[in-house]
Amino acid sequence: MILVINSSGGDLEFVLDTQYKRVSTEKQSVALPTETEKFITECGATWRDISAIGVVVGPGSFTGIRIGIAYAKGLAMGLNIPVVSVNAFELYLVATPDACVAIDSGHGDFFVGANNLSPCTMTIDELETKQMEWPRTVGHKPFDLKLGVQIVRDKLANGNHEPVVPMYLRPSYVETNKQG
Repeated sequence: MILVINSSGGDLEFVLDTQYKRVSTEKQSVALPTETEKFITECGATWRDISAIGVVVGPGSFTGIRIGIAYAKGLAMGLNIPVVSVNAFELYLVATPDACVAIDSGHGDFFVGANNLSPCTMTIDELETKQMEWPRTVGHKPFDLKLGVQIVRDKLANGNHEPVVPMYLRPSYVETNKQG
């Protein structure tokens, strides 16, 4: 069974093969371990049933992404199973491969990517022009985390999964404001 964890937004989300759960919480760091275990139990599974873990690496909440990655890596190490990164662009594009993905960053610009466009940031003016190259634009509605199971399976089968690190599309606040 493949467990997929998403802590990149305001809520926690889990998928175990075909079963899905969303948990609203104010403290992801506190809730993640207990909610993961509770979800696995609700699915009628045990830790031994899990063969791989997928984790959403971004874009999204800086802290949430780091919490999810650290937790997934710790679980994978303890269970001696692989951990695989899944990004939001992959989740959107597996469902709509001919689309341009545009996710509002909440900072006056958009995270943008497509099958032939590496993830980047764009202003609304840049996006309005660029998105015309695709028949549709997605990203304004939540992605389907259940698709993460197939992404993890494909990456493991192809042996082409990259290291699990946060997907940052812009420099951090510290990087842009460092003095020196």
